[in-house]
Amino acid sequence: MKFDDLLTQLSSVPYFDMPTVRRLSGQAPNQVRTQVHRWLKTGKLLALRRQMYTLADAYRKVPISTACLANDLYQPSYLSGLWALGFYGLIPEKVVVYTSVTPRVPRRFDNVFGAFQYFHVKQTYFFGFSSVVLDKQNVRLAEPEKALLDLWYLTDGEWSLEKLRGMRFQQFALVDVRKLAAYAEKFGSPRLQRAVKNWRVLAADQEEERA
Repeated sequence: MKFDDLLTQLSSVPYFDMPTVRRLSGQAPNQVRTQVHRWLKTGKLLALRRQMYTLADAYRKVPISTACLANDLYQPSYLSGLWALGFYGLIPEKVVVYTSVTPRVPRRFDNVFGAFQYFHVKQTYFFGFSSVVLDKQNVRLAEPEKALLDLWYLTDGEWSLEKLRGMRFQQFALVDVRKLAAYAEKFGSPRLQRAVKNWRVLAADQEEERA
């Protein structure tokens, strides 16, 4: 398969995998691997993870949404935790690592577009997310309440008032406390339920300070 043939077929998609290249080329697997390795070496292709690639900017006709890429690098998954909290403005810091949760084993991928961290949760805890449009693409993103709970669940130790204050949370109005409590019930975790109680106190304190 010539590189021009690859461009004709795939320059209008953000990324693709090795099976797709094999199918389009019709060549033997070892021949395709050799060609892909050559294109990677010359910088015409960029590796996103094992057997997943994108064309270099000079050849790709569509931009890559890193949030959408976070969903697609490791499926099923949705963005949550610190990245989602930063996106909503619930914490003041900009989070550069794309944090996601998945019912699969935890993984991390680093490529030219960023760092992508995947944390494991049980299948029964894989809820509380929706599809939102970011960079003109649909992205699976935790609701604010679930982003909080995922962070609390995946972080060891008690989420005391002092620990919550240390996170410098803000934009408390974005969190529906009733939904937060209902979601915490689904985890069946006393530790998370205590965290919700402390969140209520912290939110009330913030409301008094603004009054």
